[in-house]
Amino acid sequence: MVNSVFAFAFLTLTALNLAAQDAASPGRQLHQTPDQDGVYYAGPEVTPPRLLRTIYVPYPDGVPANKVEGMTVLAMVIDANGIPANIQVLHGHGDTFDRASIETVKKSAFEPGKLAGKPVPVWIDVRVVFRANFSKTVPEILITERDLPPPDESRLLDKHHRPLPYTPPYVIHSVDADFTDPFAKHPYVQEAIVGVLVSKDGMPKEVRVQRGLGFGLDQKAKAAVSRYRFLPATRKGSPIEASTEVRVDFAKF
Repeated sequence: MVNSVFAFAFLTLTALNLAAQDAASPGRQLHQTPDQDGVYYAGPEVTPPRLLRTIYVPYPDGVPANKVEGMTVLAMVIDANGIPANIQVLHGHGDTFDRASIETVKKSAFEPGKLAGKPVPVWIDVRVVFRANFSKTVPEILITERDLPPPDESRLLDKHHRPLPYTPPYVIHSVDADFTDPFAKHPYVQEAIVGVLVSKDGMPKEVRVQRGLGFGLDQKAKAAVSRYRFLPATRKGSPIEASTEVRVDFAKF
């Protein structure tokens, strides 16, 4: 689900190299691009889909006592017609709950995401929370993976539009770390600080937690950063391998 950012990074690096070759050329607008299947992520140019109409998810009968409270999280594509497709279970709460969630999502109506006012297919996550009091529940859209805007030209080029001697890696695609407790009234999770060695092509190579949180959350932070994508560091306009730090958010499930 992160192929689109390779093209995003490539366009950015291409613009940087062209700027170095032609200092007089005007600034170039970079655009989000879809993945190999033509699907976008929500980002600086792509609006996320919206739920227009849904129905209550039925609470299954005869469930085990230890399954009364929990949550199903689904990943899916909302296509250009607002129809859910490619539905995947990210966090299951048991087959009965998961099937009920999927069937409800299929019957829901979505407004598709848009790029420049035109409907486009967009990846989203959807959660369904099942509570111990058997209260009615409806699907909720989550955006936990997203494209980010590339850095402003002033961070890459000097006043003469030449590449700066050095630029650090910049995150251009982020993924929230997994935190799946929707019932914590005062979540203790804030954020983790993770160091990462970024390759010349913007891929995380070595990921290490520098300020952790414990409770198994450090591994989740590392797993999230391993799916990040970066605009790589440069020296005199050429991509180089370099280290950076990122603050990792946890999914607000």
